[in-house]
Amino acid sequence: MRIRTATAAAAVLVTTLVGCSATDDPSEAKATPTPSSKPSVDTDAALKAAGIPAEPTGAKRAELLRALAAANPDVVKDEDKAIDAARNQCSALTGGAQKLDWLASQRFSYGDVTTTEAQGKQINEALKGLGFCNA
Repeated sequence: MRIRTATAAAAVLVTTLVGCSATDDPSEAKATPTPSSKPSVDTDAALKAAGIPAEPTGAKRAELLRALAAANPDVVKDEDKAIDAARNQCSALTGGAQKLDWLASQRFSYGDVTTTEAQGKQINEALKGLGFCNA
């Protein structure tokens, strides 16, 4: 039994040592790739493919915030979070997700804001009615 244990330990040690570098010369070390400052994929195209519309500005932003506030006035306490939640909810609406009203209630509940499924349904109807997800 001791021979098997010693053999197994030796095998583990050899396997571990094989992975070690044979040189300590830093000039022979492989360069580690660094992330590029530019994304390799067009972000706007990737978001559109995922069903996430561009961030609305001006009158479109104000119109969206009014529609969200009509469903739950608290969701627009943080306008940027509300806009992000609306954009992300579009991916569920256009992507064939299930339990859309529940998903909206979860997406629009943050911090001290709680959104019910009934309010989630109103939010979904508002997003569809505005055509926001089609933009």
